[in-house]
Amino acid sequence: MLSIASSELIQIFRNRLVLITSLIIPFAVCAFFVRQHETYAAIGSLGYIAAIVVFTVAAFGLYATAVTTLASRRQNLFLKRLRSTAEGDAGILAGLLLPVLLLAVVQVTAILTALAVVAGGPANVALLVVAVLATVAMMIGLALATAGLTNSPEHAQVTTLPVTLGVIAMASWVGISGTENLAWLKRLLPGGAATELTMNAWNGGVAVTDSLLLLAPTLGWVVVAVALASRLFRWEPRR
Repeated sequence: MLSIASSELIQIFRNRLVLITSLIIPFAVCAFFVRQHETYAAIGSLGYIAAIVVFTVAAFGLYATAVTTLASRRQNLFLKRLRSTAEGDAGILAGLLLPVLLLAVVQVTAILTALAVVAGGPANVALLVVAVLATVAMMIGLALATAGLTNSPEHAQVTTLPVTLGVIAMASWVGISGTENLAWLKRLLPGGAATELTMNAWNGGVAVTDSLLLLAPTLGWVVVAVALASRLFRWEPRR
């Protein structure tokens, strides 16, 4: 697994399109929000900015890049060749996705740290870590499911758009309007509960037990995504 991961990390830094998608775009967007934190905190809250940071990196840097990577490796038959080695299916997927996952976690950590320095830190760091990990798990699951529907790296630019734009729109909707109205709908849609959990962790003022209940919808989407991935994912090029 580690040999696959190290090889994949090298490929990421050699591929300009993937590098821009996974690093430059999310970092630039997040840097803008951190720089303009006073303006956007007035619209929503600092927790809203934290949620936008998490989902921007998770959507572009993690989800879209993971789908593109898996589609590319399938198209050039690399996935098929890997299955002829001693490494199991889970190890192959873990090796391919580990570099993207680590880059996303490093970006989120760095940008949220910068936000904490310029605007004040989160009320509950442990809860924030839980929120980020839940979001990452959901986006990895959705990436595996989407990769099953994606024929090529070029096709990934289309197949990833609904989830990418959808979760960021949800983060904005929940972050700005809160959950006083349509709470059940906002929490059940992908990204809604995770956004609220992130906001609670950063802003405080909500009991930890109440916040942890928000993990249920997010983990539910993880289960749904993994179930879809097990049915849709293909190791050989799609026709």
